[in-house]
Amino acid sequence: MSAEQDSKVWVPTCCNRVMRYNLFGQRDGGAYGAFVCTVCNKNITLEQESSAKVSNYGPGTSVLSVVASPRPPKEERRNNRSVDDDATTDEPTL
Repeated sequence: MSAEQDSKVWVPTCCNRVMRYNLFGQRDGGAYGAFVCTVCNKNITLEQESSAKVSNYGPGTSVLSVVASPRPPKEERRNNRSVDDDATTDEPTL
């Protein structure tokens, strides 16, 4: 990627806000994380996996760069969908 191109990261959002990231340590030395919506308490759990095992997930698998913050900004995020859209996720997958 050239220096002129802006690299992109994924920002987990819910209820038009950036989700908070919590990291939890386990007694065996492992860890897991969770994205949590501070508005509706919806959460997404993330488990650690060796990067060598990524190929086990099959063709089309991607490793994403994700923003994770224990104190994300509180302002509302702009909704990229049209005004007439009811914010459903009925869009076809890429």
